[in-house]
Amino acid sequence: MKTSLVYKVPKTLLNKGTGFLNGYTHTLNPYTGCAFGCSYCYVRQMPVSLFRNEPWGSWVDVKQEAANVFAKELKRAKSKGKVTLFMSSSTDPYQPVEYKEQITRSLLEVMAEDPPDFILVQTRSPLVTRDIDLLQKLGDRVRVSMTVETDLDDIRKQFSPSAPPIAGRLRALEQLRDAGIPTQAAIAPVLPSSENFAAILRPLVDRICVDDYFMGDGSEGKRTRRLGMKPLYEQVGKEDWYSPEAYKMVVERMKAHFEEHEIWISQAGFEP
Repeated sequence: MKTSLVYKVPKTLLNKGTGFLNGYTHTLNPYTGCAFGCSYCYVRQMPVSLFRNEPWGSWVDVKQEAANVFAKELKRAKSKGKVTLFMSSSTDPYQPVEYKEQITRSLLEVMAEDPPDFILVQTRSPLVTRDIDLLQKLGDRVRVSMTVETDLDDIRKQFSPSAPPIAGRLRALEQLRDAGIPTQAAIAPVLPSSENFAAILRPLVDRICVDDYFMGDGSEGKRTRRLGMKPLYEQVGKEDWYSPEAYKMVVERMKAHFEEHEIWISQAGFEP
């Protein structure tokens, strides 16, 4: 699907952390819209998508001059107290267009000079490794949370065909680990995976977060149900995975390779 790009200068970058992200003072979205267009994305059911009249995944708004706006807002927010940032809540900060536009990199440059108390970078793109130099400057104030919903790329193709391949994400986790960047693998949402999944992740991370549609979409799964996910599971013969109980099986598999304190469930795993 071709992505249409619109260039806008935002009035504001920081939004108050609410709901699932109420552990953060602010959320930070370098883009609006998302070219990855994952079938299960809860943002499809939010106003930013519903009022657009274009299919989710077909459009991205690029926030020009974002660094200037953000630098002022960050300084103001820090003058009032602790600042913890979640990047991003309704887009992936490493859109394909980020290769060229470098909006996310410009925001990290601001933070490298004037760091918040904590920033979580939530992505599914290996492009995050381009910014290892800036992430290293943030030290233990940063955590990169790499979405790896499954170890099976055939399953990834079924549910999120425009998202980066699983192998690229695993290589990115390896590079981040080697660079000393605090990271976690976010199995979120839980998709059908193999019994080898935990063994694959074990050398790459010492922190796992497991989340599913029913806990993690902010409405106990109602938003995701409206997306009609069940037929996608039926098409691959994995109906039993579309269940509020499926995540427990993944957690049990992870326990064979990870300590209890290394495994986090849903909201707790994304907290600062």
